[in-house]
Amino acid sequence: MTTGSTGALSVTLCRDSRQFAALEEEWNRLLRSCPTATPFQSHAWLHSWWLSYGRDGRLRIVLVRRGGELVGACALMLVHRPLPLLVPLGGGITDYFDVLVAAEYAEQVVPVLAHGLHRAARGAVVDLREVRPGAAAEALYGQWPGVRSTLTDSTCMELPALPFDELVKRMPASGAQRVRAKLRKTDAAGIEEREVTEQEVPRAVRTLLRLHEKQWRGRGVTPEHLRPRFAEHLTRATRRMVRAGEGRLTEFRLEGKVVAANVTLLSGALSGGYLYGADPDLRTRKVDVATLLLRYEAGRALEEGRPVVSFLRGNEPYKNHWRPETVVNQRFLLARTALAPLLRLHESQVTGRERAVDALREALPAARDWRARLNELRVR
Repeated sequence: MTTGSTGALSVTLCRDSRQFAALEEEWNRLLRSCPTATPFQSHAWLHSWWLSYGRDGRLRIVLVRRGGELVGACALMLVHRPLPLLVPLGGGITDYFDVLVAAEYAEQVVPVLAHGLHRAARGAVVDLREVRPGAAAEALYGQWPGVRSTLTDSTCMELPALPFDELVKRMPASGAQRVRAKLRKTDAAGIEEREVTEQEVPRAVRTLLRLHEKQWRGRGVTPEHLRPRFAEHLTRATRRMVRAGEGRLTEFRLEGKVVAANVTLLSGALSGGYLYGADPDLRTRKVDVATLLLRYEAGRALEEGRPVVSFLRGNEPYKNHWRPETVVNQRFLLARTALAPLLRLHESQVTGRERAVDALREALPAARDWRARLNELRVR
């Protein structure tokens, strides 16, 4: 426990999934008090992920309270790969990690949260992946009392929330002309959009995933997106996030049939398109689905006062057409001073794997596509 001008702060470690479930109301109050938090720090997303992907005995959530008020949290789990690591809840299907810190008490909470995590780490290295620049986790990294290291992580693309005509003007003249022509064809097709209700989410997620699989068939769909545990998580999390105003699921209909669907996750800081599915037959009608979705989401973000429209992770060519801002996530490695050799070993393993992957991609450009297709067949 530490005492500051705002009163006593206490640190506890949550290792029980039932206790984690019971935190929902106060967790979301804390979430709303963190201006840098992303939708992936919501209780709906994290708790749903734990139910689908967590393992008994591995939960490690550091909680900081001021009196009875939750003012800080860091949601992690223990893994062995084969080194003991503390890694964020959310795993590889989560685009951003951050700790939660009440902005009003940040100066007092951050060092207490850092020391609480230091004690919880014990013999493990803390590996915080996908930390967005400006996140509260940066302050925790600065207060870490042991050894630490920073690596780069995934590349993300972001656009400012502007009227769609202004976004089109960011493009080269020839590209802007093509976009306007595509949208005229899209509007002529008569596609209608509709946001589904909480009760409709299970049916809508099944439709989205069916369209997503159909859209990527033969082109290397992400294997995890076809697994039942992912469908369970996405359904459960989206339903709760729609209810709380932290997400939306939009369907696009043509002649009464759903031809595209998109899950968007929301926070005060951004609107992020998480996953979409589209009927490949739309190509025959000259409908550009990516442009259709972006126009809709940019308009909604502007209406809601969200400053950023995020493409989330990945630097696919279609994103670059819009001249987005490139944001590179960070990866923070933290450990007790006595575990410095373990941290350096893990760091060398991470960088070694990254160099090997980069070399393989350069030497065999088709290797990634073949691996994705093999994974797709394996899942089926």
